[in-house]
Amino acid sequence: MGFSQRYQLRAERRRWLFRAFRKQRELRCIVDRSAKIRPQDILLFSTLRNEQLRLPYFLTYYRDLGVNHFFFVDNGSDDGSAEFLSAQPDCSVWHTEASYKKARFGVDWLNGLQARYGHGHWTLVVDPDEFFVYPFCETRPLSALTDWLDASSIKSFSAMLLDMYPKGPLTAQPYRAGQNPLDIAAWFDSGNYTVQRNWKYGNLWIQGGPRTRVFFADRPAMAPALNKIPLVRWDRSYAYVSSTHMLLPRGLNLVFDEWGGEKASGILLHTKFLDTFGSKAEEELSRRQHYGGSREYQAYHARMKADPELWCKWSEKYINWRQLEILGLMSKGNWA
Repeated sequence: MGFSQRYQLRAERRRWLFRAFRKQRELRCIVDRSAKIRPQDILLFSTLRNEQLRLPYFLTYYRDLGVNHFFFVDNGSDDGSAEFLSAQPDCSVWHTEASYKKARFGVDWLNGLQARYGHGHWTLVVDPDEFFVYPFCETRPLSALTDWLDASSIKSFSAMLLDMYPKGPLTAQPYRAGQNPLDIAAWFDSGNYTVQRNWKYGNLWIQGGPRTRVFFADRPAMAPALNKIPLVRWDRSYAYVSSTHMLLPRGLNLVFDEWGGEKASGILLHTKFLDTFGSKAEEELSRRQHYGGSREYQAYHARMKADPELWCKWSEKYINWRQLEILGLMSKGNWA
């Protein structure tokens, strides 16, 4: 990379950090329990709107995994999400009615909170419908992974977004608060993925799976990106550029081995496709707060009228992380 490009990326990072600083004025603190945080604690950051139904299991899952403190930005919920989270002893909560789109889809809000509270900590950035899976996660806490990453001088850890879905129509099995969504959305596409190199930022760009197969079959290049880097040893000088798809400085995006080896990686089990999906897609389409004029939600809305099935004869039923490694969707690398 030449001097000019390095300078441009540094300038871009400064711009995102300045935006994040300014956007903190849009957040109203409901409860700040960050004084309880210890130096080695693992922190989770998330933006949400009307996710009260999902939150009980989400918190249980990540507490069991080893997250010590949660930071939430509630974007105008009216279903009790903010009140529920405010009552949790390990949660700090902010509220805003400001535009999700104008905050770069929540990235500015979380960049600012991570700069203020996440410096020096391992931070995990996920949505309420995403469940982080990493090598040995059934027997080793998240701190075991972060300890190994520290010992290996690795500052960022990637996880491909894996869309999960039920067998049969999405509306056939109602989801209940506190239930593991994988009890319903237990299936995934084991193949059907494309990978390209983003030369500007150095990350991989992954597309495919059931959203490409069902909702974007006629325009696969427009399908949502599945590459994410959700786990980072945060520094206040870092900034996410687009969701958790890529960061600056650029070196944090080099989460694969260019020389034919295999770096450790994980998976984000994405449980969007429950019986609540149709109403959620309709709400988000009407709000017009998502990327590309909400084209993703336009595609969802157009197909949801037929109550489609995402399951097909090539679908795989989820078992555990070892299954995903065998299928080549994640890797333990040289972590033994």
